[in-house]
Amino acid sequence: MTSRVMLISPAVTEALREARFDEGCSLDASGLRLARAAAGSLPAAERALASPTVRCRETAAALGLDAADAVPLAALDAGRWRGSTLAEVGAGEPESLARWLTDPDAAPHGGESVRAVCDRVGAWLDSMAGEPGRTLVVAEPEIVRAAVVRALGAPESAFWRTDVAPLTAVELSGRAGRWNVRLGSPLG
Repeated sequence: MTSRVMLISPAVTEALREARFDEGCSLDASGLRLARAAAGSLPAAERALASPTVRCRETAAALGLDAADAVPLAALDAGRWRGSTLAEVGAGEPESLARWLTDPDAAPHGGESVRAVCDRVGAWLDSMAGEPGRTLVVAEPEIVRAAVVRALGAPESAFWRTDVAPLTAVELSGRAGRWNVRLGSPLG
């Protein structure tokens, strides 16, 4: 039996435009408009899920999905950096930021390391290998990155080398824990 998981990144928010660690930011008018325009472009699916963040829930609704919260796919916990821009963290804690971006086990912000989020998403992905049919998931970009890293069996250092644009889909298909990856299909 082949399982299919389509991971859809959320639409644009002010936090994304500002390179800010998200703190519950809603979609901006442009993001909402683009998500609504893409609503009819999704394939049929047996189930729909969403990361339990504001922007993922709003994107799922704008896409016309009645998505259940997928708690294992919660956003990476940025700890005390939540709400700060990348530039602010870089100016105030340059060594900590550099360590976080280069060491998958580092969590200087008091939140979650890259390895921890990859492990969490990898465990969820393993559980999906036995699910029949297609699952649509609106997930934070870091969750999509982690899924790609685990699906390919890549090292965690590949996490930061994977760009995830807003409102794009990554499709995983496989069985028995072996996944194939189709990257970056724009919605719409």
